[in-house]
Amino acid sequence: MSLRKKDGNLKNIDTLIGASTTFNGNIESEGIIRIDGKINGEVKTSGGVYIGKNAKITGNIYSSNVYISGTVIGNVFSSGIVRIFSTAKLIGDIEVKSFISDEGAIFQGKCKMLDDESPDNGNKPEEMK
Repeated sequence: MSLRKKDGNLKNIDTLIGASTTFNGNIESEGIIRIDGKINGEVKTSGGVYIGKNAKITGNIYSSNVYISGTVIGNVFSSGIVRIFSTAKLIGDIEVKSFISDEGAIFQGKCKMLDDESPDNGNKPEEMK
């Protein structure tokens, strides 16, 4: 499966959790993960995470970039961008370099912004606590 970027290039999705799937446990990957179902556990990847509008994640997310359209109940640690779209609900703290919240999105938590000079724990999710 692939996603079309604005410049017309495609990004490959390595792992897809479908809308009818409930996954209990932790997921670790080096590629891009698309979640349309439910996950009860942590998601760790050096690639990006795309969370569909009907998806629900209960657990922490560790990734380079995280794009949320659904519900996340847990903390998000990102070495790049976290974007929550208008249909998103994020209940938890985030640690990120860049944060974008669309109008209508719900964010309940604290945000710690990283700069280029601060230690970047996001590059190595396994070292984050």
